[in-house]
Amino acid sequence: MAGAIRRAIAEGECAPGDRLRPARDLSQALGVTANTVLRGLRALRDEGMLEFRRGRGVTVAEGADQRSELPSMMRQLMADAAHLGYSRNDLIEMIRGLS
Repeated sequence: MAGAIRRAIAEGECAPGDRLRPARDLSQALGVTANTVLRGLRALRDEGMLEFRRGRGVTVAEGADQRSELPSMMRQLMADAAHLGYSRNDLIEMIRGLS
């Protein structure tokens, strides 16, 4: 569910400021429970992708289009690293070494 919204933002189907359909509508369209949709929406809010506004519903946050690219970049990094023989733990250690 959250992945579908991330993709829609990354592909420009949803732009910053756009309002999402109500959770009940999304749950019916996706064939999942409303609670599943709400958990996904909260996770995206916590990532800074969505904003919850009383009276306005759920909207796409400013800069969400740029944030949505990071997960796909990370997947590509993991694929490239695996191709070169690095494990997930190797990548984690490399990232820790950068900070």
